[in-house]
Amino acid sequence: MNIISLLPSATEIICALGLRDQLVGVTHECDYPSGVDRLAKVTQTLIPHDATSGEIDTMVRERLQTERALYSLNMPVVESLAPDLIVTQALCDVCAVAESEVNAAACSLPGKPRVVNLEPTSLSEMFDCITLVGEAANCPDRAATLIEQLKSRVARVRKRSEDWLARPGAKVPSVMLLEWIDPPFSAGHWSPELVRLAGGNECVGKAGERSVTTSWDRIREADPDVLFIACCGFSVSRTLEDVPILCGYPGWSDMKCVREDRVYVVDGSAYFSRPGPRLIDSLEILANTLHPEIHPLPDGLPPATHLKKGVRYLFGGIGGFSVVGCRVNGLPTDRLVTEVSGFHATVDHPFLVGIETRSADKETRNCLSYQKGT
Repeated sequence: MNIISLLPSATEIICALGLRDQLVGVTHECDYPSGVDRLAKVTQTLIPHDATSGEIDTMVRERLQTERALYSLNMPVVESLAPDLIVTQALCDVCAVAESEVNAAACSLPGKPRVVNLEPTSLSEMFDCITLVGEAANCPDRAATLIEQLKSRVARVRKRSEDWLARPGAKVPSVMLLEWIDPPFSAGHWSPELVRLAGGNECVGKAGERSVTTSWDRIREADPDVLFIACCGFSVSRTLEDVPILCGYPGWSDMKCVREDRVYVVDGSAYFSRPGPRLIDSLEILANTLHPEIHPLPDGLPPATHLKKGVRYLFGGIGGFSVVGCRVNGLPTDRLVTEVSGFHATVDHPFLVGIETRSADKETRNCLSYQKGT
């Protein structure tokens, strides 16, 4: 069977089911597990790779208003792969090729491949998607085994959280999972459920509902104990580029999560935004972040990046310093950097390693220091 995946989470489900050898085509965003990015790319995007968060948001809104897709199929490549099964989604046209385009493409192919649409809005529906893909790919038993393994991990986290919260005096921290910074988006779908299982209470986003633009005043009013930043499609280093925007919002330094040093960043491309097996990884990272004393971080998972107050931290942006001899994502840059009072990152990432700065009014150079840790 030849399988084409039209979204990263589907690729991860397919490979987790042991069907990697039948996967012949993926999207331009598929990057996990290792090696799938070498498969034929069947999609392309209209979003420039260097677009800012605000520019991406504007493009998305304009395209949705005009019903024009941000992603398109490369039909010559699709035709050459002769798929028997195409796995896509109808949940969000922002995240993948539009459902109507996929169906039209399938109808035009000689072999009339089966199209499976995945539309999960919760953890249980993600498990249903695994079942659906397993049935379509003729491996229902593998799907059942995978689901059992994933549910067992969820149950362990749930039990530890429930036992801890049953103790006298235990307090459930209020949490906001921020899915976008410019403009702010609260996380919906499965994310509030993950927060609950991890031993927190999502105070802005709604379980089972779409992620939506949220006013900064609403976020300030909620005043979460913990802010967990997982920008959809962004790595940690890319998200950190937008932290100065967040720091510039009115009342930022007065928020409880900032005052009490409980602001974290996680890879929003690998975790939280992809409704596949790694949602359970996301749960385990979140649980470890909220309650490290009861939720050990499983081997192989990265800890959330902790943004701490009290240290002056250099970010990409504006003001007073320019980067010299620095490489970002493997490319040299003369990007300006700005001093943002109040934060530094306690993990190793590209912006913090070997950055030299030259003062705007002096010729002296100094090297940005950082602290490793979790």
